[in-house]
Amino acid sequence: MTKEDKTAKFVKKILKLFHIKLSSKYEKLCIQIFKFGIVGGVAFLIDFIFLYLFKEFCHFPVVLANTLSFCISVIYNYTASVKWVFDVNKEKNAKKQFVIFIIFSVIGLLINDLIMWVSVDFMHIYYLLAKIIATFVVMVFNFITRKMFLE
Repeated sequence: MTKEDKTAKFVKKILKLFHIKLSSKYEKLCIQIFKFGIVGGVAFLIDFIFLYLFKEFCHFPVVLANTLSFCISVIYNYTASVKWVFDVNKEKNAKKQFVIFIIFSVIGLLINDLIMWVSVDFMHIYYLLAKIIATFVVMVFNFITRKMFLE
């Protein structure tokens, strides 16, 4: 049994446990969202740890540290998303899909940096808390755009 099958089986058990009955289309979407959450959680940890390291040990400004950490996490996120989360359309050009992924990642980075900048410099929110807020906003953006353009 593949990991994908185990994940689907796990999500189906959770749905059954809570007496939630969905059509196969929405069940598949729930499985996909669950996988996206796992991949996103790992990507967040990578991003968060590198942000902390760049800020505290390299003494980079917050936005620079955030940009670098975000870029590192995007590499993992792309690989995991294409291999495990989304049913990437094999008929589409892989290079074109990668370019689309990067374009939306850059937009996500700009949103992330903007939230970090406003939160830290103007609202005086602690940078690690601001990162959590920015990540949540960008996570929603990422799921929607990747679902629309990778599948």
